[in-house]
Amino acid sequence: MENSHILLVDDEPEILNLLKITLNKEGFPFAEEASSAKQVIQMCMAKDFDLIVLDIMLSDGNGYDVCKKLRDITFAPILFLTAKDSDLDKLNGFAMGADDYITKPFNILEVAARIKAQLKRQNLMTYRIHNTENTIYHFGRIELREQSGQIFVAGKEIECPAKEFQLLLFFCKNPNRLFSRSQLYEQVWGEEAINDDNTVMVHIRRIREKIEEDPGNPKIVVTVRGLGYKFVL
Repeated sequence: MENSHILLVDDEPEILNLLKITLNKEGFPFAEEASSAKQVIQMCMAKDFDLIVLDIMLSDGNGYDVCKKLRDITFAPILFLTAKDSDLDKLNGFAMGADDYITKPFNILEVAARIKAQLKRQNLMTYRIHNTENTIYHFGRIELREQSGQIFVAGKEIECPAKEFQLLLFFCKNPNRLFSRSQLYEQVWGEEAINDDNTVMVHIRRIREKIEEDPGNPKIVVTVRGLGYKFVL
């Protein structure tokens, strides 16, 4: 994890400097910087990063658009670090493919801790891919290959951010079982659910858009009103 390459994106030099100094002290010497939307896209096309810390308000664009473009380039965890703190802002961030969302002003040690947590989960997932027997889940038109991190719908491979893949994998391992939003958050995100119902809801919606024939009338990931969600065979 200490050899992880992290990209820090913000148009405020003071914040970039603070983040880089703190990460160096926490054992991450390979932190690079970008200050514009154009620059971060170019850097991610030229090099693989293990994690990206991204501001929303950039001088030449907004982080939401950047995040959406990055999801066509990389599966690296994306952590928003921004002054935009409304619930709608957070929903938009997760909808664009973010894995975490921290608002300014922030506790720098909390940021470092969340970066470590994301990298640990990413490394654990990679380890499992390389160290377990191949497991393939078939459910009708859906095929999920756990070790290679691939999802096929009606024979066509689809792109899926890490958290969406992990959530769908959890459903595949637990079909026909009812889970509340808080249970899903704790199982997939690995943290206690505290006012994070919206995070699960956004990821469920995006999964439905990928695997359901009619996302507005889901037949696979169904809602049990007032109780939660169930992956139906």
